Amino acid sequence: MTTSALRPVTNELEAWLDTHAEAIDTGQELASEILPRLGRAGLFRIGVPTDLGGTGGVIGDAVEAVANVAEHSLAAAFVFWGQRTFIEYLLQSSNETLRARWLDRLLSGELAGATGLSNAMKYLSNIEPLQMKARLLDQAGKHDRWTLDGSLPWITNLRPAAFVAAAAFDHASEDDNAPPSIFAIPHDAPGVTRSEDLDLIALRSSNTAALRVEGVVLDDTFRITADAPAWLARVRPGFLGLQCGMSIGLARRCLAAVSETSAVSRAAVEDEAAQLARELDDLTHRLKEGVRNGTFVSAPAALFDIRIALAAVVEAAVGLEVQVTGGRGYLRGQTGTARRMREAAFVPIVTPSLVQLKNQLALHRKAQAA
Repeated sequence: MTTSALRPVTNELEAWLDTHAEAIDTGQELASEILPRLGRAGLFRIGVPTDLGGTGGVIGDAVEAVANVAEHSLAAAFVFWGQRTFIEYLLQSSNETLRARWLDRLLSGELAGATGLSNAMKYLSNIEPLQMKARLLDQAGKHDRWTLDGSLPWITNLRPAAFVAAAAFDHASEDDNAPPSIFAIPHDAPGVTRSEDLDLIALRSSNTAALRVEGVVLDDTFRITADAPAWLARVRPGFLGLQCGMSIGLARRCLAAVSETSAVSRAAVEDEAAQLARELDDLTHRLKEGVRNGTFVSAPAALFDIRIALAAVVEAAVGLEVQVTGGRGYLRGQTGTARRMREAAFVPIVTPSLVQLKNQLALHRKAQAA
C-alpha cells in the first residue's frame, strides 16, 4: 500500500486516536476533546493561506490530512471534515467581516464550524428544495437585516459549547426573484435551538444533531454569499473532496490491516489487496488534481464518479480485512475490524449519498445522450 509522504498527524494525536477510537465511535464522553486536539495539532490550518493564519499549501493537503485522521478514527475525521469545510466556506466568501470575526477561533479549534449545507448541495443538484426561509426585515442603516426560519435534521460538529453553522435560505417572498443566500448562524443567536445528539449506531462523538432557527434576526455581516447557486458550484469540489478524504483514510487502514495478518491469511487475498491499493492511489491522485486545477467546478460528474469509486474501494477493502481477520474480529477489544465495518457502512449514506449521486449521473448521461 502506498500513502502520501505528507503525514500531518502528530505521534501524540495518533496515539490518542488509536487508544480511544472505539470509545469515540460508540460513546459521547470524548466528543468535547476531539476538536481541541485536532486544533492543537494544527490540522485546521493546512491548506489555508499563511496571511490568514494557516500553514499554506493547497486544499489537496487538507484532503490528505483528513485521510490521515480517518486511518485512526472515522468519527474524528468526520468532525475534521465539518470544521475544515466550514473554514473553506469562509475562505471562499467575499465577506471579510466573517473571517475577521471567526477564522482565528476556527483554526485553533476553539469554535466549531458546522457545514449545514447538505440540503443546499442536494438543492444544487435538483434533488430537494431548500428547507430554510429568509425574509427581509428592514433596510435601515448600513446593513440589511433578515429574519430566518427553518430546520435541518442532521448537522455534524454542532459542538454544544460553541458553534457556528452554515445554512442556505430561500427567500420567503414570492415577489423576490433574488437567488437563495447562505448565512452563518452562531449558536447563541436568539431563536437558535440545537437538539440532543442523534442516536447514531456509530460515529457517536461527532456532535451530530438537528438545528432549528425560529425568528432568528441576522444582518448582512453574517451572510456568506448572496448568490448560493453560483457559490455552491464553486465550493462543492472542496466539500466533496474533503469528504472523500474520509474514504481514502479508511480504505488505507483496512488494507494496512490486511498486510499485518499472517502470511498464510494474507496470501489468499494479496492480489486483490494489491489491485485495490493501486486503484486507491489512482483515485486519490485524480481527486487531488481535479480539486487543485478546478476542473470539478465545471465537470462535477467526474467528481461524483470518484466519490462512488472510493466508496466501492472502502467496501472491498473492509471485506478483505474481515476475511483475513476471521473470528478475532468478533472478539471485543481484539481488533478494530468491527469498528471499521461500522465506519464503512456510513460511507455510502453521507450526503450526498451514493444513491443520490448515481441518480444524478444517470440524469447527466441521459442528457448527454439526448
